[in-house]
Amino acid sequence: MGHRQKRPPLRRASLLVGALVLAVTAAVMGAAASAKPTAPAQSIQVGLITKDVTNPFFVKMRLGATREAKRLGAGLKYAAGKSSSDNAAQIAAIENMTTAGVKGILITVADAKAENAAIAKARKAGVLVIALDSPTTPKTAVDALFATNNVNAGILIGKYARAATKGKKVTIAMLDEHAGSSVGAQRHSGFLKGFGIKSNDKQIACVGNGQGQTAPSQTAMENCLQKNPDIDVVYTINEPSAAGAWTALKNAGKSKSDVTIVSVDGGCAGVRNVRAGVIDATSQQYPLKMASLGVSAVVKYAKTGKKASGYTDTGVNLIAAKAVTGVPSKNVRYGLANCWG
Repeated sequence: MGHRQKRPPLRRASLLVGALVLAVTAAVMGAAASAKPTAPAQSIQVGLITKDVTNPFFVKMRLGATREAKRLGAGLKYAAGKSSSDNAAQIAAIENMTTAGVKGILITVADAKAENAAIAKARKAGVLVIALDSPTTPKTAVDALFATNNVNAGILIGKYARAATKGKKVTIAMLDEHAGSSVGAQRHSGFLKGFGIKSNDKQIACVGNGQGQTAPSQTAMENCLQKNPDIDVVYTINEPSAAGAWTALKNAGKSKSDVTIVSVDGGCAGVRNVRAGVIDATSQQYPLKMASLGVSAVVKYAKTGKKASGYTDTGVNLIAAKAVTGVPSKNVRYGLANCWG
């Protein structure tokens, strides 16, 4: 007779399979949960405050910040003054952004000192504050500075103007920003150093405030020409100012062969004016890079607690249609390929 085979305990096998499925499912769910970020990226808010909304430099800066924030999944809050000297609007923006819970504020300060108290309150509340382009006084008023070396930018155009005028005695007009502008002071002093003169040199016929804008700079240049119609070298704080200065010079009967105009910024309109011969040379800086690095630093701080510190030089190049001996420069093609605005 044959023996009957015993059937396996089906109930026990089913229970074992069920337990295994539950264990695998729990493990998968646990791994998925651990992969989730502790907070949604969009909860990281970055503030950007510029001097005004119209200057192409700040337009490009805002674009750079917006793109980088989007790339990193962060939110961007933006504010600006009505003019390059609107301290009150910047102070209000710092306070509002701090209250709104931003993790960091990027700011081009309108004044080297006026915003310091508001910045100190923001930092005390745990906000990372980074100055872009314009340094504060003291520099320790903010956590970090991402900017062009504006003294070097001024030195480059000062050297160029000196070489272009071949060492002869000249009559200089300097169109600055408002008093208290750290950028204005640095570029101004850099130009003097590059040209090889002191602030009291008799070759300086006029120092005016063009506010970094075209129309006020035209007026400032007209006033300078009334003081001394023989002006043949013009330093301007930026390229919109240079455009205004040239209009005044042209209206006074000057031709480009009569005057050397140098400036700072490297915006597309400015570089096109270099190509057209309106501006002889300009120091190009890179606002998009400043803003992008700033946003990245804030997001890193939000995620790791590590703060950016010290000074990061974002670079400068002299753009000139005609190179001069002893002053390194890039041509207009390079300037147009790397311009902004």
